[in-house]
Amino acid sequence: MSVDKKKLTIQILTAVGFILTIKLACIYYVANYEKYALSSFCSINDFIDCDGASKSSVSQFWGIPLAYWGMLFYITVFFLTLVDKLKQVKFLKFLEVFKQPMAYITFLGTIAFTCSMVLAGLSLFKIHKLCVLCVITYIIDLIIALVASSGKFSRIVSDFKTTFVDFVAGAKKYPKTFVVLLVLAISFFTYSGVTYNFVPHIKKQKAILKYRDIKFNPYRVKGNTLGSEKADVVIELYSDYVCPLCYIHNIMLHQAVRDFSNIKIIHHNYPFDKECNPYISVNMHPNACFMARGAIAARNQGNYWEMSSLLYENQPKNMTDMLKLAGQLEFDKDKFTADFNSNETAKEIESELKKAVDLNIDSTPTMYVNGDKIVGVKPYYELKEILIKHGAKHR
Repeated sequence: MSVDKKKLTIQILTAVGFILTIKLACIYYVANYEKYALSSFCSINDFIDCDGASKSSVSQFWGIPLAYWGMLFYITVFFLTLVDKLKQVKFLKFLEVFKQPMAYITFLGTIAFTCSMVLAGLSLFKIHKLCVLCVITYIIDLIIALVASSGKFSRIVSDFKTTFVDFVAGAKKYPKTFVVLLVLAISFFTYSGVTYNFVPHIKKQKAILKYRDIKFNPYRVKGNTLGSEKADVVIELYSDYVCPLCYIHNIMLHQAVRDFSNIKIIHHNYPFDKECNPYISVNMHPNACFMARGAIAARNQGNYWEMSSLLYENQPKNMTDMLKLAGQLEFDKDKFTADFNSNETAKEIESELKKAVDLNIDSTPTMYVNGDKIVGVKPYYELKEILIKHGAKHR
């Protein structure tokens, strides 16, 4: 195939690839930021699911959506097919460093396809989802590499070497330009990789999940009061001691009490456990009712909140486990057992469940901040914004 035919073929392939990556970028945006959007055309089932792949952590690299990396790749390859003509323009003379553009296209296409295979592996074996449009771009990347190298493996190896040699030569010829571009690139990728500002949904996930790995609540307090008795900002919290997100939320709220002087948290039990909750159809969190009784019994001995943290952290399964926690807090075990089994404790849980149902609460954690309903866990930086909006003051 002549060089001109190669260039034309590659240009057509890059145009198709670029259009596909634009579509992928749109799917990515809608899947992650349009709450009520319909499923995309390529989300067919649980496995062939472009939307699901877009929502996963593997949909980005270094804080940048993969669709944007794809766009950059196709623009770069298209540019290389034109570089021989562009460097004839007087003010673009510096493009003379691109001596063998087909070799560079082979290099980029091979690297892109290799990365694509890694992504395919992550999709199949980590998130168990397949993006059809992504697979098409993988094939395009391979064809670009094959066309540029004329399908010869030996040519691919020599083109890698040529690319490296020419890159070094170009850096030596224009060292100042090279240093400026290198600094800009490092600065940009450091910014994107550290802040995740280009992938805010991933930023939120990471900000929340870092609390999941905390095994011991470092902000825990003793007593029945969490926060200030004369608080301007009152949080009415509905949670479940078996709920993993409630565990995270509990730590965040304790941290908020440390950071703000005029907030108070009032806890209400809403266990998703059919043992005591007649309003649910699926027994999602067995043992949650058991732990709710333990928390109330602890409150009767003046240490509701420390016991709550212990319940989240230890997940007691029976009365022996529960009494061990009571022993850690130096409770009167006879009184604790009596309160745990009392009709008053059962009626309190029943009353709290009825109140939650009247408020249409159907998930935990749910909280009301001065009456404003907030469902689910927010990143701590968003939780602080919510509290400040309602009048919370930093210590």
